[in-house]
Formats: sequence, C-alpha cells, structure tokens
Amino acid sequence: MANTPNAASGLATHANPSRNAPAYVRELSPYVPGKPIDELAREFGLAEHEIVKLASNENPRGPSASVRAAIAAATDDLSRYPDGNGFALKTALAKRLGVAAERIVLGNGSNDVLELVTHAFLRPGDHAVYSRHAFAVYPLSVKARGATGIEVPAKDYAHDLPAMRAAITPQTRAIFVANPNNPTGTWIDPQTLEAFVASIPEDVIVVLDEAYNEYLDPSQQAPSAAWTDEHANLVVSRTFSKAHGLAALRVGYGIMNASVADMLNRVRQPFNVNALAQSAAIAALADTAYVEESRALNRAGMRELENGARALNRRFIPSHGNFVLMHVGDANGVYQSLLRQGVIVRPVANYGLPEYLRVTVGLPAENRRFLDALAIALTR
Repeated sequence: MANTPNAASGLATHANPSRNAPAYVRELSPYVPGKPIDELAREFGLAEHEIVKLASNENPRGPSASVRAAIAAATDDLSRYPDGNGFALKTALAKRLGVAAERIVLGNGSNDVLELVTHAFLRPGDHAVYSRHAFAVYPLSVKARGATGIEVPAKDYAHDLPAMRAAITPQTRAIFVANPNNPTGTWIDPQTLEAFVASIPEDVIVVLDEAYNEYLDPSQQAPSAAWTDEHANLVVSRTFSKAHGLAALRVGYGIMNASVADMLNRVRQPFNVNALAQSAAIAALADTAYVEESRALNRAGMRELENGARALNRRFIPSHGNFVLMHVGDANGVYQSLLRQGVIVRPVANYGLPEYLRVTVGLPAENRRFLDALAIALTR
C-alpha cells in the first residue's frame, strides 16, 4: 500500500521515498562551500560592503575589462541556447594548448570534468585512489557512483606518489592528483609528475587537477597538455574560476585523448556551459596580461600573509596556489571570532586538518584586515 492511516491524526502517513536512494548516496555528506557574504551579513547584522571574504580561493580582482565587455555583448542572445559543443571556446583552447579540439571537453567548472570522469568510468565495486588532504570533490564524486575510494595518507601534507601507485588494485579505474593541491598548496615538480603518470597502468584513468596552474611561475608549470599525446589514460582538468576571475560563471575544461573525450561527451549534460561563460572564457584566455598581473599580485599577497603569520607565531604550509593554510590551534573558535569581525575564511576540519584555517590571498587591504582580525581572534 502507498500509505496507511494514522489513528491519532486521521491522516495518511506516506513512505519516505528517499529510502529508495542507493545506500552509497544516502551516506554522502553534501559539499559545503565557503560562507557567502550575504549570509554572514544576515547572521551578524553586518554591512555587506564591510565584509571580507577570503574563503573560496577566488581572484579578488574580478574579471578584466575585456571579459566584462564580452559578457555584456553576449547578453543580446539570452533567448538562445548556447553552442552545446562550445566550438569557439574549444577552438581558442586548442590553439593555445596545441591540441586538437576533439580532445577538449568543456565543463560547468572543472568540477564538472571530474564528475564526468567518474560518471563515464566508475561503477559500483570499482576503486579510485586519491590522497589525504586533497580536494573534497574527489571522494564525493567517487562514492556517488557506488565506487570505493582509496584514500592514501599524505606525506608532509602532500601527495605520497609512490604510496598512491602502490594502492592501485585490479579494481582501480581512476586516480586523482591535484597540482597544486587544495587545501594544502603543495606542488609536484613536472619531472616527478610525468614519471608518476607513466607508471600508472594504461587501463586506469589519471586525473590531473590543475585548477591553480596559472598561479604557478611559468617555469614550474608542467607541459601536461602535451603529455596527453603519449598517455591515453591522462585527463588534465583546468578552470577559469581561479586566476581568470570567472568563478560565478562556472566554466572549466579537460584535455585528454579523443577516445576518452568521446566517453565524457556521452554522459555530459547538453548545454553544460552557458553562453555568457563561453564568451567570457574566450576573452579571458586572450587576456594574458591580466593573468600575469594576477599572478604577481598573488605572489605579493602571499608574502604579506606569510610574514603576518610569522609575526603572530603561526605555522603555515608554503603554498603554490592563491591561498595559505595556517595553523591556529582552536580553528573553530578562531573562525567564529573572525566571522564576528566580518572576515570569512575556510575551516578545513573535513580535510583532516582541524587546527588549520585556509585563507585566500586577497587584495592588500583585505590581507591586512584579515591579519588584524586574526591577531584579535588569537587572544580571545
């Protein structure tokens, strides 16, 4: 029977349809993003313009003038669906990266590319390997497919590549590596990374997550797009959300073998990257000066945060991203104090780092505001 009478109320009680969801879905905990500015304003009665958000690794500069102009121009066709194949954006990316357009898959942010890999290649019972202290979306995406996540302990807060290689089993279908890694900011040099990719069995997809690649000095950036020529199992994911300043538009991409791209496109949602995002990404890709300026600003801001941490006798993990992980002891207490002062950072207890806070590099005034607020929070 669909329902049964409730004697006390006279009403029918209905079965809970959520019980029909697979157990591996019901056991998931939703991804929790950084606290939005308007939410903090409501919670503590603060003025939104006085709040500093350094929680989500966004580019504090906002998009460049050329990108804003491209977005404005694209609004003329809002009644039309976007190009579902993203021809213009993929053509621009192919030219920049030196790969064929059919080897590029567009995503609703690089998260979408990660999800597409698990959707296309993982089944219940399969294994996927990732590191401790790595991006929370990896285990979420893996477990959402009913696959088993194999979390390998980190080494000095970084990926232990030999241990990750050793964790591969006959059931392993994917392995995730972030470079630089979020939230620790650790980095793997190109030579070591390529040797690792070459060591992975050809039937295991290697996902190289390079969301923060543009924040690396060019001498540190791996020629990973070219590696996909030799390694058919390699998927390189990147995003326009970070250094390019387009987090709100959600646009990323993956570079891979054409046969792998074909599989991802079979499970990709139609029109997964909207028209404004595509136009903005094309303009952002062309504005190399903006990215170089953002990298320089980030480097200076990182030094400011590191020096401030030293002045407050706080340890931190040297970072190659646009954020720094600081040891503050009572992280939840410090986090709450910062919130009351109108400063939003990111607690990372869910990454196995309960005594740390992740702080995005902001504009100079934002960095100073955070350090002043942190000094107060540490004395309470």
